[in-house]
Amino acid sequence: MTESLRVGVLAYPGCFGSEVFGVLDLLAMGAHVSAAHGGAETPFITSVVSPRRRVLAAGDVPVGVRPLHEADVLVVPGFALAPSLDLDARLGALGPEVAAIRAHAESGRALVSICVGAFLLGEAGVLDGRRVTTSWLFADALARRCPRADVDARVLVANDDGVTTTAGFTAMYDFVLDLVGRHCGPSVARRTARLALVDDARATQAPYVDAALLPATGGSFAARVERWLDRRLDAPYDLAVLADAFHTSTRTMLRRYKAEAGRSPLRHLQEARVRRAQHLLERTGRTWNEVVRDVGYRDPAAFARLFSRHVGVGPGEYRATFGQSLS
Repeated sequence: MTESLRVGVLAYPGCFGSEVFGVLDLLAMGAHVSAAHGGAETPFITSVVSPRRRVLAAGDVPVGVRPLHEADVLVVPGFALAPSLDLDARLGALGPEVAAIRAHAESGRALVSICVGAFLLGEAGVLDGRRVTTSWLFADALARRCPRADVDARVLVANDDGVTTTAGFTAMYDFVLDLVGRHCGPSVARRTARLALVDDARATQAPYVDAALLPATGGSFAARVERWLDRRLDAPYDLAVLADAFHTSTRTMLRRYKAEAGRSPLRHLQEARVRRAQHLLERTGRTWNEVVRDVGYRDPAAFARLFSRHVGVGPGEYRATFGQSLS
């Protein structure tokens, strides 16, 4: 008989209540599906825990909590991370929670963050040396704050040696379905997904990236190179021409740009072209061949492979999912 898995969700001041209860509710649905199909009656024992006696979630919504106790899995929800937020002060005010996260990780038991809950794990020193993720909008900020972590903004769920991190908000459901699948079996996870109308076939958050919401680049060397490339998306990539435009050698161009951006100018150009193609597929009726020409490629098949590699789905599927009706 499957042993019950103890899952605690860590509530703290200003956390998203929907992420606290969304995890618990989908686990409850998974338990019902398990029982209905001959599996464990109580595969999960869940609770909302806190080192505080009283917690107000985002919007000053009171959340009933229990004292911290031993759990097999501790889940840390996210919070509202606005550009104006003083992140140092915010995390500094959550010292008891950070200490609880650190103690749980040191016990060797499983730890999970939802969306920007990863910043609390980072504050606890848990992310060092691990492959992790968070919302694509805050991935760069997490990478800067946790330079020893390998932040992958493409994946929905990253599992690394007992520490699981997820992308934004609804990726909590991807994590829960994965947990249900591993504890109750894949058929229970599939049925739970269908009951909840949750997509259990997502593999990446790349299709959801909106470049207009990404932080504006500044006046650094890398930022100036990127603006130069962005204005010439339809032109062939020529490293010598790029270097000459900035009065450097090709070797210096690659070295300086990579030191600041952590990648090559060509990688940036490819990603910018893919983002432009996404926009054209969403907002226009251009054919794929026309889109390819608009972003500076000559081989539709080659660009389709690049698009699929970056976005996680092919151009046709992307347009079918995100394209606007032009009628």
